[in-house]
Amino acid sequence: MSKFYTEDHEYAFIDGDIATIGVSHHAQDQLGDVVFVELPEKGTTFEKGDEIAVVESVKAASEVYTAVAGEVIEVNSLLEDAPETVNAGAETVGWFIKIKMSNTADTEGLLDETAYQTHIAD
Repeated sequence: MSKFYTEDHEYAFIDGDIATIGVSHHAQDQLGDVVFVELPEKGTTFEKGDEIAVVESVKAASEVYTAVAGEVIEVNSLLEDAPETVNAGAETVGWFIKIKMSNTADTEGLLDETAYQTHIAD
């Protein structure tokens, strides 16, 4: 699995042509306690950079954008009843959607794990 991040703290963990999309641990930490997550429906297609979700926390509401293009093949339904799962494991159990990528080379402009850690340290 390859891990990529955006400068806006979304991630795309890519395994073959499937990308798991969510917000980074750093993002959930900045948001505070997540109280609601609005996710797209399975079958929806997105272009890279499209808004895929809205996250509401005790501090703010934030849009979440996809780091890759493709079709939603799975939605993390756990987040509907337990949005706090994002806080418990943003980069594990708190993922948002899985996308079948329309272009597996669509990682240009994304940060690898080392570059992302440098980015959030600044």
